[in-house]
Amino acid sequence: MIASHDKSTVAASLAAQGITVFERGWLSSNNVLLMGDGPSSLVDSGYCIHSRQTVSLVQGALKGRPLDLLLNTHLHSDHCGGNASLQDAFPQLQTLIPPGQAGSVADWDPVALTYEPTGQSCPAFKHQGTLRPGKSIQLGRDGWEIHAAKGHDPHSVILFQRESGILISADALWGNGFGIVFPELEGTDAFDDVSATLDLIASLAPSVVIPGHGAVFFDIRGALQRARSRLDQFVRHPAKHRRHALKVLIKFKLLEWQSVSFEDLLHWYKTTPYISIIEQRTTFANEPSLEDSLQTLLDELNSSRALRLESGHIYNA
Repeated sequence: MIASHDKSTVAASLAAQGITVFERGWLSSNNVLLMGDGPSSLVDSGYCIHSRQTVSLVQGALKGRPLDLLLNTHLHSDHCGGNASLQDAFPQLQTLIPPGQAGSVADWDPVALTYEPTGQSCPAFKHQGTLRPGKSIQLGRDGWEIHAAKGHDPHSVILFQRESGILISADALWGNGFGIVFPELEGTDAFDDVSATLDLIASLAPSVVIPGHGAVFFDIRGALQRARSRLDQFVRHPAKHRRHALKVLIKFKLLEWQSVSFEDLLHWYKTTPYISIIEQRTTFANEPSLEDSLQTLLDELNSSRALRLESGHIYNA
């Protein structure tokens, strides 16, 4: 049990259990390094443009030790974009992924893996095994349970260390919500899967959660309540979820680019397949053009201070 919840105390308490959390932000997922008597292991590797920093962080923490295992909770670009660089840096590294997309990784299909449809990037990597829900795996000093966590991604898993009550929740649960529900954007019902995963997390009763993005948190009851409230809004108003997803995809691209002209962003918006799918499933009054739709979304993001508009240029904020 971690007595104090200030960041330095949390980090020290986790370190005493062989766990180091690299909190990365929203372009790259958090990375979780586990060390001890068992294999040194890293959970998730961030986005590709941060891969050099990811390798440096891991090497610095390992202090000359090799990295034995790399695990991906799911294969969105912000969680596995550093895989290739880590595999280059640690030639003996074994990479384990959820089983549902193992074939797409083996054949390297960037369409099936959603990198091309979302307008994002992920260098090709190899995998040597899979993370089977219902099984356990030794990571660092402890054994961790693997649980399926459908919803945000149909193939996602979460990892639970039962004795310490530590949950690595990926994007199934954050301190304030959860990741956009990608299957819903494609027309597949998945809000029930999100609810079932939240039920699973509640049943595990973790004492501390290491999320895919954001700080480690302890108010699990509050986080679950906030997540359920958001889910209820999306269930009642699916168009709200789709609009939220459009904003998330735009913001993600701005985090990568930092600044872009309206013309270049509009070209990306028009040529990104996921954007087209969402736009086709979203009913806007008077059916505005994609250009008008993008401008409206940018105005809303500007109002919420997620970006800055200036003389035909868009800047990340």
